[in-house]
Amino acid sequence: MSNTYTQILYHIIFSTKHRERVLTAGQREPLFRYIWGINQNLDCHLHRINGVEDHIHILTSLHPTLSLADYVKEVKTGSSKWIKAERMFSGFTGWQDGYGAFTLSENEKEAVLEYIKRQEEHHRTVSFLEEYRQLMDRAGVKYDERYL
Repeated sequence: MSNTYTQILYHIIFSTKHRERVLTAGQREPLFRYIWGINQNLDCHLHRINGVEDHIHILTSLHPTLSLADYVKEVKTGSSKWIKAERMFSGFTGWQDGYGAFTLSENEKEAVLEYIKRQEEHHRTVSFLEEYRQLMDRAGVKYDERYL
């Protein structure tokens, strides 16, 4: 077979280090555009990105030659360097060490797009940790509370 075809949607979530609430609303859009550029450079398709003060959500499809771990490393490293160089967010010290990544079917895509789009509204009543636990529980991911 001379071509590789994939359709794998990843919902990726990661937090600022120590869940610092530093991603101020008025400055997030340039960060999201920068991460969109990283996606393009990696030949990935960014379906949606959004976030709140302490974490971001990305819905993306990766190029078949790129591993999930390498993708997240590129996004986190590149965006962290850019944030610090541009002095975008006062108090930003970096991203958390880990991340959550969940695959979804094409049938779930629209619901997740809307969910990511409405993060500000969602987090008026649900904390990041509550949200993270719910996502992992729904996906059947076993986790250790000490590392959340």
